[in-house]
Amino acid sequence: MARIVRAELWLTDLPPKVQRTDAIQAFVSQETPILRLTDADGAQGVGYSYTIGTGGSSIVALLSDHLLPALIGREATEIEAIWRDLFFRTHATAVGAITSLALATIDIALWDLRCIRAAEPLWRLAGGARQRVPIYSTEGGWLQISTAAIVEDAVARQADGFGGCKIKVGRPHVAEDVERLAAVRDAVGPAFEIMVDANQAFTVDEAIRRARCFEPLDLAWFEEPLPAEDLGGHVRLCRSTSLPIAVGESLYSPSHFREYLQQGACSIIQTDAARIGGITPWLKTAHLAEAFNQSICPHFLMELHVSLCAAVPNARWVEYIPQLDDLTTTQLTIEDGHAIAPDAPGIGIAWDMQAIAGRASVAHTAK
Repeated sequence: MARIVRAELWLTDLPPKVQRTDAIQAFVSQETPILRLTDADGAQGVGYSYTIGTGGSSIVALLSDHLLPALIGREATEIEAIWRDLFFRTHATAVGAITSLALATIDIALWDLRCIRAAEPLWRLAGGARQRVPIYSTEGGWLQISTAAIVEDAVARQADGFGGCKIKVGRPHVAEDVERLAAVRDAVGPAFEIMVDANQAFTVDEAIRRARCFEPLDLAWFEEPLPAEDLGGHVRLCRSTSLPIAVGESLYSPSHFREYLQQGACSIIQTDAARIGGITPWLKTAHLAEAFNQSICPHFLMELHVSLCAAVPNARWVEYIPQLDDLTTTQLTIEDGHAIAPDAPGIGIAWDMQAIAGRASVAHTAK
């Protein structure tokens, strides 16, 4: 056991390597807060979160002004107590994205430190369900990409052994979406999974209409068809379609997932470890979904989520979107269509601290 004596915080920007456009936004920037904690024995753990385009400086301010000063001197192994104390310390701004992202940055660092001190990888220490998890790709399915290019990418991913691909939907007319999806289905056949993602673009009636048009294509799921706050709309949609409805990247508390699961408002949950506040609430949500006999297929953060998916028995997929290549010394291992959880002690990410410091626009130290 050792107390936290130092916290170092950087804010980096990771512009996407490919153009990423969906039904409501374009991705031009990925601000990434990165936190390194050091305990009294000299052991270190690193955590991170992210924003899409805006908000990074707000996360850094919440961390540096309010959370990190309260972290110094705490016993690093008391992760649950720290999470709860810091959550209530920011109760006036919770539940919400900025607070959850700040809490996640700390919580992930604490789990990294715990695993390193225990000389165990995260996937095993957090549950150890299995080391290999099926993987699907999103990188070739963005909304601005032509139908021909989407088909080409899907065929290539299938040849590489991926089990599926995600295609963005939300073209002005449903017929345009159907044309693109049908072209992919014709090219890859019935056994390759096709996921679709609307990024919360539709009204309830339009989501019901599009779901009806999508049903003959036998999709793996229809993701974020409605604004996340429209619980009643999701209930209505689920009752009107045979398509699995996936939600979760824009939910920020296990309690929000509980409400969706209790109301029958989804079929698959997509908990994002950064947006829900870290590994601690992510694991709670995964086990909650298991109690409802539902799968977890997390959003983004493949470098971290591969280990979390391997930790629990009800994770079905890891989403392939490369994020951290410029800041790490290793990359995700993929074999036979499966992502392999790293065996090295820690959360499974080998950070390049020199690259992080060199790209940082903001740096802060608390001790």
